[in-house]
Amino acid sequence: MSSEKVKNVAKPVDLEILKRDLYGHINLSTSFKAWMGFLTLLLGGCLFAYFIQLKNGLIVTGLRDYVSWGMYLSNFVFFVASSLIGMLISAVLGLVGIKWITPIARIAEIIAVAFSAVAGLVIVSDMGRPDRLLNVFIHGRFQSPILWDVTVITTYMVISVLLLFIPLIPDLAIGKKLDNLPKWLKKVYSILALNFIDSPEQRKIIASSIRTLLILIVPVALSIHTVTSWLFAVNSRPGWDSTIFGPYFVSGAFVAGSACVIIAMYVFRNSYKLKDYLTDFHFNQMGKLLVLVALVYLYFNINEYLVPAYKMQKAEAHHLHELFAGRYAVMFWLTQLGGLILPILLLLLPKMRKPKPIFVIALAVLLGAWFKRFIIVVPTMEGPFLPIQHVPHNYMFYSPTLIETAVTIAPIVMVVMIVSVLAKFLPIIPVYETAHENGIVTK
Repeated sequence: MSSEKVKNVAKPVDLEILKRDLYGHINLSTSFKAWMGFLTLLLGGCLFAYFIQLKNGLIVTGLRDYVSWGMYLSNFVFFVASSLIGMLISAVLGLVGIKWITPIARIAEIIAVAFSAVAGLVIVSDMGRPDRLLNVFIHGRFQSPILWDVTVITTYMVISVLLLFIPLIPDLAIGKKLDNLPKWLKKVYSILALNFIDSPEQRKIIASSIRTLLILIVPVALSIHTVTSWLFAVNSRPGWDSTIFGPYFVSGAFVAGSACVIIAMYVFRNSYKLKDYLTDFHFNQMGKLLVLVALVYLYFNINEYLVPAYKMQKAEAHHLHELFAGRYAVMFWLTQLGGLILPILLLLLPKMRKPKPIFVIALAVLLGAWFKRFIIVVPTMEGPFLPIQHVPHNYMFYSPTLIETAVTIAPIVMVVMIVSVLAKFLPIIPVYETAHENGIVTK
């Protein structure tokens, strides 16, 4: 067994051990039912808040004439960002032949599918007339960046689903023969396995299909975040009028997505007893990857503020003052220091790339990633070029309401539910690929 194989699986295994370890968590346990029940109740409360918004209008939120984009748009940018991790792990690292991503790739694809599937619903929450959503498809104009956004997000979600499903086919074929799985699930496995018998022709089709999708997903994934960045950058508002927003958003997406994967790895490793497959080595490698993408993101953060600070035009000066020393100073500095700079410094230490420390660091990075989107969206809208005169105080400054906060939490709960269900009823670690990398015959 090569050193790479030893790193991917902590101990030598055979097919029966793989089956026992990687399908063992697939059952309707009491803890899973309790977890899903809690999430369902939480989602029900959030949907009731949305019903109130739908009934009474967006006036129940903190959104007004001046700040028309708030937590909802911050949430949307965050969701699109987190979904990009599937492209980074599967496509970028996979195409260059990095082998240690084998146990992580499916986790990344599950996260990508969940976030991209719910991203569209986040936009719906910001619409005063969601019943008119169909008009985007019927009467969409090519000149509108909104149409581009809808198109690329839908395309990315479809490719992500295929990248999750196609490598899963051999694992479903193995799982349908297991005796300890529920009969209904074995039937689902049997249907989705598409009569896979591990023939050379089938292996060739799957390999070529995956490679084609990995190549296709790179430009589509980059399109998602460059289109999202254009929604901001085509405006001449201070804070948004920048040419770096495309790569800036992409690098920030890699940071948020990497943090999501690390958190999921830690939870699945402990909940489903996968310590022999999600090893310290994998956490160490993900820590290094997070440092790399975070350093790139830090560069764009410095660039974002250094250039306007050098020119110090009137509107830009007001915007920077609000961030550095004004209304948003505490949030800004906590986000930059606690969500980016300090994690980079900590992760440079090997002992901080162990599972538990890196899990805590990833939580801080992910929290900082969400608030970073809030900082991008809201302060700019509070500082228009023309003076704000003769309007109520709550029109000048944005303060999210309880209803708005609950509606913002709803899609986050949906993502957690999707990830929980997919991870519970699918083998999280690729069984077929792990077996072949370790010289185990699966027939």
